[in-house]
Amino acid sequence: MTPITDNAWDICIEHLDGGYGERLVLRDLSACLPGGAITAILGESGCGKTTLLRIILGLTPPRSGRILLGGRDIFSLSARQFHKVRRRFGVLFQDGALLGALTLAENVALPLREHTTLPHKILREAALRTLQLVGLENFADFYPSELSGGMRKRAGLARAIVTEPPVLFCDEPTSGLDPITAAQMDQLLLDMKQHYPHMTTVVITHDLGSVAHIAEHVLVIKKGQAVFSGSRQELESSEDPYLRQFLDRKPEESRRMAAPPLDKAVRSALAEWLDD
Repeated sequence: MTPITDNAWDICIEHLDGGYGERLVLRDLSACLPGGAITAILGESGCGKTTLLRIILGLTPPRSGRILLGGRDIFSLSARQFHKVRRRFGVLFQDGALLGALTLAENVALPLREHTTLPHKILREAALRTLQLVGLENFADFYPSELSGGMRKRAGLARAIVTEPPVLFCDEPTSGLDPITAAQMDQLLLDMKQHYPHMTTVVITHDLGSVAHIAEHVLVIKKGQAVFSGSRQELESSEDPYLRQFLDRKPEESRRMAAPPLDKAVRSALAEWLDD
């Protein structure tokens, strides 16, 4: 696989407008999200966080503006080129988006099964290694309906990272979780940062406590516009009343999960898929 370098996955947003129908949600939004860092996109409900994510993922077209990924304008790419870039993204959806008819191992292996010709044995081994990373290796043959909401989100995270993507997007990873489980999810994202130090992670959230714990960089959106973009330390020292709303929350330390890297067969198959 192509080596990951931090600046190759910088995300720069320039004068972005976006919305739905007659409603404009994002208004001239500009910000840069540094590669290799955990960036939290923070704001009240309806401010445009999820709209921005949908535009980056190609699910919603922009009205105007540019998004540069490693210096390349993704809106100027052909459909085939954009699809190749999109393959490099891992996405944890707000509800986990697991398929109820599949076990956790089958759900996690799904991206590899759909885009490689790896045999079942290797797919399962890759899924088990990734489930180990999120602490669910003992639940590989359980179905989503048999698990708690927090466990389903952890399984969704495992599926998002099974291909070792250089960019990970998480949409409201702590939404709907109790405080202890939410704190454990925060810690798990920090564990991912330790395991994949060059991964660019973008977390969409309204949870100020989560931002205080995990974020290295923060983008704050208010009514569709960027009102702050900078380090967490800069945010914490800001005198702006709108930005002085952090929660002081200490998550429980979760057990750090160690897992071996993908084996050569998986890496080779992924390289062929990504270069296709």
